[in-house]
Amino acid sequence: MSTAHFTFCTLFCLTVAVMPVAAQTSGGPLKPFKDDLFSGQTVLSTADGGASEVLDYDEMRDINGRDEVPERRVKRQYVDMGIKRVQALETVTAGGRAVEVGRVGPASGQSFTVIFIHGRGGDRRLGMNDYTFGGNFNRLKNLAAANGGTYYVPSVRSFDAQGVADVAALIADAKRSSGGKPVILTCASMGSFICYGISRDATAVADLKGMAILGGAVDPEFPKSAFARAKKPVWFTHGSVDKVYSADQQATIFRTMLKAGQPARFSVFQTGGHGTPVRMTDWRAVLNWILSR
Repeated sequence: MSTAHFTFCTLFCLTVAVMPVAAQTSGGPLKPFKDDLFSGQTVLSTADGGASEVLDYDEMRDINGRDEVPERRVKRQYVDMGIKRVQALETVTAGGRAVEVGRVGPASGQSFTVIFIHGRGGDRRLGMNDYTFGGNFNRLKNLAAANGGTYYVPSVRSFDAQGVADVAALIADAKRSSGGKPVILTCASMGSFICYGISRDATAVADLKGMAILGGAVDPEFPKSAFARAKKPVWFTHGSVDKVYSADQQATIFRTMLKAGQPARFSVFQTGGHGTPVRMTDWRAVLNWILSR
């Protein structure tokens, strides 16, 4: 048994539950999209009353077996390219700020909005790429559009107060243009700095339904934020052997929030690295859970 496996069994492995994720998270407002390919992950163990889970991950199966060209192009069955008919690259002007975005779905009247924040070195093209990360962005795009929602990927110019202000303006615009429908903010890697900045902005928090943080940084102040005080739902996903941001430390933040009564979930991909959550997060399960809170 590896050290990483022992650590996460110490944290999470209270109940052995070898079953597909879909068997536990099939309910919710979003109808399925390629669930047979994306939602069949095996739960190795659960803890915290089911709020945390360790998921099976295998690089040879989940990268080499899934991709036509490993890490560059997923096999064709994982994507539906009809989504290109309802997507655009544009500039959203909101709150006096101009934000370059990729958009999938309607610009107004949407039933919900998902905003994805990329990490360092990325831009809006990353979250719009259909073939990388095992086709997981293509699935997210299709889930949004097929359920009347809108998906935005802004190009974050800086991971500081200016970047937070840009995203806060986009959140407010999505809330307004949708007629007050739910807005979900999702952040990967260094993009989590934006989620944490937004979490301290009470006005932006009021416009949010919830958050998902994928392989994110660890922010000790997050449990004290306006977002946490408002008891908004948050789902963390993390690779157990992430060498950039500690899964153990993120688990501590999760447990602090859970004990305070906040709706929180934590999914750990056993043996997964820093990029694993972007590839493996089950978007339908995450969005359904947040929308149902």
